[in-house]
Amino acid sequence: MDSGEVRINALEPWPDTVEWRPVSHDLIWVELVRLAIWLVIMLGAMIAGWVLVGHWIFGAGLGLVLLFGLWRAIVIGRAVRAWGYAERERDLLVRHGLLVRRLSIVPYARMQFVDVTAGPLERSFDLATVQLHTAAAASDAKVPGLRPAEASRLRDRLTALGADRAEGL
Repeated sequence: MDSGEVRINALEPWPDTVEWRPVSHDLIWVELVRLAIWLVIMLGAMIAGWVLVGHWIFGAGLGLVLLFGLWRAIVIGRAVRAWGYAERERDLLVRHGLLVRRLSIVPYARMQFVDVTAGPLERSFDLATVQLHTAAAASDAKVPGLRPAEASRLRDRLTALGADRAEGL
């Protein structure tokens, strides 16, 4: 190995050599609201089952749902802070995950189209998601929690770079 070569550890998938851009921390609130909706539905079902049937299993389920909700609420902040993206010369890097880290590298030349979506909950927090589509469905990547202006800028940049790179194939 040359002294000028950089050794990359396959178990450390988030290279420090790129400038990572974080997603908006408002995504934490979006995820907490989604969790709250899920909890209301599950807790309602458990309480209804307990009242109607009276079996102890519904009480245990109620406790498990509450424990899961508490654990998920704690993890959401760290999970959102793990999201990031980096624009390089030939590809886009998208990282996320805490326990299982994932780094997606999408070459601009392989992109077929780029979506910008924002559901009602995202729109209420002024956020959008950029979704990249390639020929291989497994290689699609998304960047949630972007401000609409940044999502539009990224979409336009990726589309322009994708068209430029595809011409050279």
